[in-house]
Amino acid sequence: MKSSEAARAFWKACSERNPDVNPGGSYQVWYFGDSRELADHLCQLVLQGKKTATACLVWETEFNPDEAPVLNGYSIITDFDGNPRCIVRTSEIRIMPFSEVDEQFAADEGEGDLSLEFWRRAHWEYFSRKCKEMGKEASPSMAVVCERFEVVCR
Repeated sequence: MKSSEAARAFWKACSERNPDVNPGGSYQVWYFGDSRELADHLCQLVLQGKKTATACLVWETEFNPDEAPVLNGYSIITDFDGNPRCIVRTSEIRIMPFSEVDEQFAADEGEGDLSLEFWRRAHWEYFSRKCKEMGKEASPSMAVVCERFEVVCR
């Protein structure tokens, strides 16, 4: 990510304000989605407290192992341009077929009308794009990493 220096400075500043953030600790740096519009919108939902969960394909974590969520791990969420916006701690990771994601998880993602129907439609489109990039085929049985998180610093 282009603003690694900005991420380091943000981590340091947060560690000075929050004892849960270890100044020498490790963290991931990432943004949501695959476009400016999606990244910035979903980041805003986190900052507003509306989004407390996210999902990715298991295939994505196999393709990029360094980007796999870590239970109790920290992530600096950025906007699309790499500007740090907050730090989250992963509080839960569950892996399940796409077709078994439930209404509560869909609502916790904070997107659209919070319904499972919206979640399935939006994530099917997104996951289909990701599958195409990886040479995979989307299916209702594809494994999804369902991650819950809490904001620990803004």
